[in-house]
Amino acid sequence: MRTYEHIFIVHPEVVGDDYAAILDKFKNILTEQGANILKVDEWGARKLAYPVKKQTRGSYVLVTFEAGSTVIAEFERRLRLDEKIIKFQTILLPKGAEIVAEVPAEEAPAAEEAPIAEGPAAEETA
Repeated sequence: MRTYEHIFIVHPEVVGDDYAAILDKFKNILTEQGANILKVDEWGARKLAYPVKKQTRGSYVLVTFEAGSTVIAEFERRLRLDEKIIKFQTILLPKGAEIVAEVPAEEAPAAEEAPIAEGPAAEETA
């Protein structure tokens, strides 16, 4: 199985339950075809670099998954048929995916405190 990264842009008027239904629909398409979904990353609504299908904004979704080459053809065919998807692209990752767990800001190691001064001034404050 090969590792792929796929990004698609959902129409900006699709929100709430409809948006969640779109995500579930395409996750199910991948799993039905035998793909192993590694990560789904929702980037949220963003401004597009240029208008696509008369839209200047869209909700980005990045999916990383492992699948055979036949899965890609069917997945992209179904994306083309859905009017709520305004653009998509699939990329083959030649060295596979390296999924790194994100550390919340609260648990991230704190920056080093002020360096310890050396010399005569340090002895006076100690």
